[in-house]
Amino acid sequence: MGMDGWYRRAVLRAADREPVRRLLESRGMGWGVERFVAGHTLQEALEQVRRLQDQGLLVTLDLLGESVRERAQAEEVCRAILHMQDEIRRLGLQAHVSLKLSQLGLLIDEAVCAEQMEQIAGRAAALGQFVRIDMEDSSLTAPTLELFEHLLSRHGSGHIGVVIQSYLRRSYNDVDRLTKLGANLRIVKGAYREPPAIAYPDKRDVDAAYLRLVQLCLDRGTYVAAATHDSRLIREIIRRIHSSGITPDRFEFQMLYGIAGALQRQLAGEGYRVRIYTPYGEQWYPYFSRRIAERPANLWFVLKNLLRP
Repeated sequence: MGMDGWYRRAVLRAADREPVRRLLESRGMGWGVERFVAGHTLQEALEQVRRLQDQGLLVTLDLLGESVRERAQAEEVCRAILHMQDEIRRLGLQAHVSLKLSQLGLLIDEAVCAEQMEQIAGRAAALGQFVRIDMEDSSLTAPTLELFEHLLSRHGSGHIGVVIQSYLRRSYNDVDRLTKLGANLRIVKGAYREPPAIAYPDKRDVDAAYLRLVQLCLDRGTYVAAATHDSRLIREIIRRIHSSGITPDRFEFQMLYGIAGALQRQLAGEGYRVRIYTPYGEQWYPYFSRRIAERPANLWFVLKNLLRP
C-alpha cells in the first residue's frame, strides 16, 4: 500500500474514535470547517451558491447527514430536500441536489427509502431539475444501484444520476452496465475506509481505474461528471476529449467546495462546465473527516486553525 493509502486509513481510523469526534465537534465550525462546509443552514449555503455562480461556476447542493436510524428523522430530511428543490427553482439558481440514501432511511427500511426517493425524483422531474444519488461505503453499493436503476427507468437520465467510486474493484462492471442504460454518472475516486479485497489500496491503481471509467462513459456517449482535483488527471481527460472530438455538452468537471478554487475558475474560464459540490448542515463531521483524509494539506490547514488563539 502506498503512502497515500496509509495516510487516508490512519486519518479515518483516528476520526472514528469517539474522543476525537467529541473534541472536534465541541470546537464548532470556526476552526477551519467553514472552508469545506458552506454553513449550517440552507440560507447560508444559498448565499455561497450565488457567489459561486458569479464566478461562472455551477453547483450541486448537499444537505449533510448519513446513516439515519429513525424514520421520523428520514422523513424530516426528505422534507428538507424537497424544500431545497423549491428554493432552487424560486431563486432561478444553476444548481441541483445531491443526497445519500442512508439519509432517507435505507438502513431502516428500503421501501421507506424508495418511497421518499420517488418523491424527490418526481419533484426534480416536475421542476425540470436533476438529483444525484451519492455513493456511500461498499456495504450500500448494491442497494443504492438497485434503487437508482429503478428510478432511472421511471424518470430518465435527465433527472436522476448516481456516483461511482473508482477505488472499488467492482466499479468497471457497474459502469459497463449503467452506461448501456444511458445513465448520467459522476466518477469519483472514493473516500471511505475499505479493505484491500474490495478497494484498490494504491493511488496509482485508483487513478488508472478512474481514467478507465471516465473513458468508458465517453466511449458510450453517456454524460459524465469527472469529479477530481488532480490536475494531471484533468489534463489527461481534456487531451482525450479533444482527440476524440467530444463536445462540451457531454461532460463536466466537478470539485469540492473550498478546494482548488483557482483551478475551478481556470477551467471555467477555458469554457468547461465546472460544478462545485457544496455541502451544508449540522451533521458536518463525517464529511469533514473524509476531506481531511484525502490530502495532508487539508490536515495542516485544520491544525493551524486549531492552534490559532
